[in-house]
Amino acid sequence: MNEKYDVIVAGAGLAGSLAAAMAAKGGAKVLLLDRNKEPEVGKKTNWGWTCGDAVANDHLKFIKAKTGLEFKHPELDLKVDGVVALSPDFKSRYLFDGEGYVLDRPLFEQKLLHTAVKAGAEYVPEFEVEAPLIEDNFVVGIFGKDKNKAHKEIRAKIVIDALGIATTIRRKLPENPYVDRTIDINDVESTGRYIYECEFDHKDLNYYDEKNAIIHLNQQIAPGGYGWVFPKSNGKVNIGLGVQKKSLDIRNQKLGRQDTLHTLMDDYVKSNPVLKNLKLFNKDNNGKGYWSVAVRRQLESLVFNGYMGAGDSMAMPNPISAGGIGPALVAGILAGENAAIAVHNGDVSIKGLWKYNLDFNESYGHKTAGLEVFRVYLQSLNNDLLNYGMKTFVTAKEASDLGYGLVPELSLTGKFKMILQGAQNINAFSNLLFVVKKMKVLNKLYMNYPKSTDGFAEWRKEVERQMEESKERFKPNPI
Repeated sequence: MNEKYDVIVAGAGLAGSLAAAMAAKGGAKVLLLDRNKEPEVGKKTNWGWTCGDAVANDHLKFIKAKTGLEFKHPELDLKVDGVVALSPDFKSRYLFDGEGYVLDRPLFEQKLLHTAVKAGAEYVPEFEVEAPLIEDNFVVGIFGKDKNKAHKEIRAKIVIDALGIATTIRRKLPENPYVDRTIDINDVESTGRYIYECEFDHKDLNYYDEKNAIIHLNQQIAPGGYGWVFPKSNGKVNIGLGVQKKSLDIRNQKLGRQDTLHTLMDDYVKSNPVLKNLKLFNKDNNGKGYWSVAVRRQLESLVFNGYMGAGDSMAMPNPISAGGIGPALVAGILAGENAAIAVHNGDVSIKGLWKYNLDFNESYGHKTAGLEVFRVYLQSLNNDLLNYGMKTFVTAKEASDLGYGLVPELSLTGKFKMILQGAQNINAFSNLLFVVKKMKVLNKLYMNYPKSTDGFAEWRKEVERQMEESKERFKPNPI
């Protein structure tokens, strides 16, 4: 590690391992660093790989098209037909996301690491990255501690930040107008997840579905977020929930409660009448965990001088579903590809790395700002409005479109019965029309993402103005 590298990838998780593989495949000299021991590669915290572990098949196809890499059992633990979102009263069911898989996350991470090493990346486990090295407003390497706690400086032409939401690199960048160093706490959800072995008392697709991942929208159970029950193989289940702190505080105050994420998690598990004789499945010490997930659009720029970011470090999870696996896989491949090209071209400035912004925006990122507005709207609805709105406001097709970031054509046509149901419902629907209009505006803005740094400041200012206008209109209101 005394040599200088073309690319340092910090973090050997989903995005990091693929970025290292693609950069090495492109001819770059790559160093891949991870804080974990090799058998625990990609682990987020001492709790494990805290996640719902679901990924759409389209993202796996993207990997195959780019790398030829295919996945199968056991890293693909169980195939599902899609994701079913349920209203609080269970009377409305929306299927979206299409065919996918629930992963055996540790095995999936191992396969990605082996892909990076096979491509030629040098892999060093048990290295704690503490900060970027900065010279002349460029990131020129990283600073950290090896497994013996010895401090090291390692230099590279490009650093790819794949350290996750708690990244010590992005947060210590120089102040700049491109990459935000912090994320608003209201755009973050705290999540908890258990993996259980269990028996199934009876069949009830509202609580467990062996063919679909279930999402429960319920502001009392999971204020500002949702609960999930994802099937796994051999009688196991991944069950968890996410909450927004502000929504939880409002809920607790109105109900006179002092619930925390932990108590809500335990209550959610106990309230499921189908799951019986639960036993924590603690393989790889991964049975129980808590973590935070950003639920906003990805950062407006993913690059700075000598710096690229991918995955959770750039707030890439879907703002509606909080699903971060798919965008992390896409971003890792694109970051590695573009890093190798920039090294080859001899330009690792923000201008030389800008194409990565364009590629990710085209492949995934163009829809996330619109989804963020829709997420903010959902957090402003209590359970009564969620029940009524899911039943009346949108069809299953329209709901599916919204979940994908597509913008359906909504109008009052065919929905006049709603007018007879009270002013509150009429106001909620008019707000939905506002949201759809705002999604169109933001989608158009992102379809015209700046081709270079020229015009970026004005473009970003308009995105932020549109987003703030939405957040001012819709405040969290879980109860």
